[in-house]
Amino acid sequence: MDGNFYLDALVKGDSRVISKVYDTNFKQVKRFILQNKGNTEDAEDIFQKALLQIAVRHKKEGISIKSTFEGFLFTVCKNLWRRELNSHKSRVTNSEVVEQVSEAYDSARAIIEQKRQELFVEMLDRISENCKMILSMFFAKLSYAEIVASTDYTSETVVRQRVFKCKKKLTDLIKDDQRFNSLREL
Repeated sequence: MDGNFYLDALVKGDSRVISKVYDTNFKQVKRFILQNKGNTEDAEDIFQKALLQIAVRHKKEGISIKSTFEGFLFTVCKNLWRRELNSHKSRVTNSEVVEQVSEAYDSARAIIEQKRQELFVEMLDRISENCKMILSMFFAKLSYAEIVASTDYTSETVVRQRVFKCKKKLTDLIKDDQRFNSLREL
């Protein structure tokens, strides 16, 4: 079954399919969150938020999934969890001040973040296979020496230049896309 089948089932509230989504995907999300400073309750909250966010976006925007539904859902969960961790990091605790975080604002920010990720992945598909390979190694934080060792490039300088050119090409593609301005930080 393709990803759009699951999107439609989420919007319709098909409990049989939603149960299958839980059974198939929750363990992986839970494992990720437990490994990244969370607990089971956090995993349940994030999973539920992700399903809700996906359903709302599909209903409003008619999104479609180009990868697998499982991969898409996991990415949404990862982004939501990272956002949650970052918001805890930046909060200053003061017993005299009561902080109210708007759930709607937090959800909107998460949706924008997800749309940025989708734009990035889409534009990454448009660059050459060589650039994809070089940038994937670069983004995986491999050193230039490690990249030289696993490619046909002759030196770290050549790899640096190639990474620079590939990043520029990717950046230009992203900036030239009509969605870019609406997804920029306010």
